[in-house]
Amino acid sequence: MLKGKNAVITGARRGIGRATVEVFAQNGANIWACARKKDTDFEKEIDELAKYYNVWIEPVYFDFMNGEEIKQGVKQIQAKKQSVCILVNNAGMVANSTSFSMMSMKKLQDVFTVNFFSQMLLTQYISRLMMRQKTGAIVNLASVAALDGEPAQLEYVSSKAALIGATKNLAVELGKYGIRVNAVAPGIIDTDMGNEIQSELMNRILSNTVMKRKGLVQEIANVIAFLASDQASFITGQILRVDGGL
Repeated sequence: MLKGKNAVITGARRGIGRATVEVFAQNGANIWACARKKDTDFEKEIDELAKYYNVWIEPVYFDFMNGEEIKQGVKQIQAKKQSVCILVNNAGMVANSTSFSMMSMKKLQDVFTVNFFSQMLLTQYISRLMMRQKTGAIVNLASVAALDGEPAQLEYVSSKAALIGATKNLAVELGKYGIRVNAVAPGIIDTDMGNEIQSELMNRILSNTVMKRKGLVQEIANVIAFLASDQASFITGQILRVDGGL
């Protein structure tokens, strides 16, 4: 499905990002696997994946709190002298739940920096490369929380809502260059981040979900791979809920 494609995947060390790296490799994609810090265990894992699926996977390290590191990461990607076909904006963070009245502005700024501003900076760099090629696919990781709203999660909800707005806007602006832009909006997923949700809120959400369970990271990764592939060649500007029927 992705044979011969070259993809940039952020937040690749764990959770949905790690699963996406594996699904992309299974489907024949070469990958720049982006993570925040150098990790020898991570490098060993992706090296084994690359050999098993006969693709190349190159680690790229940068912190989304540091714009200069992002710029240097893009330079490393360009140094490979390969076309960039796909960008998966998966990296993100969630803060501890507090009411709006008790929320610090510093926390709001930090969450927006990681979940939105730095995503847009990386997207700007990569989309310029795609514009020269006149082709590309960008998949953003949003959240059903941004569509439905959740109490005590204003930082996360509003940052992901901004990403949804950007997805729709960029689909229009970049469409003339043959670049598709879509977003996946997962529900509760069995990840470290997903499991940080307060138990009362978690139970309420799961009780209102048709399938009565958390999603698996592979289930989200499969949808990302579809949207990034040519099988979704006439899909752009869409926010696809993957939430088990919430």
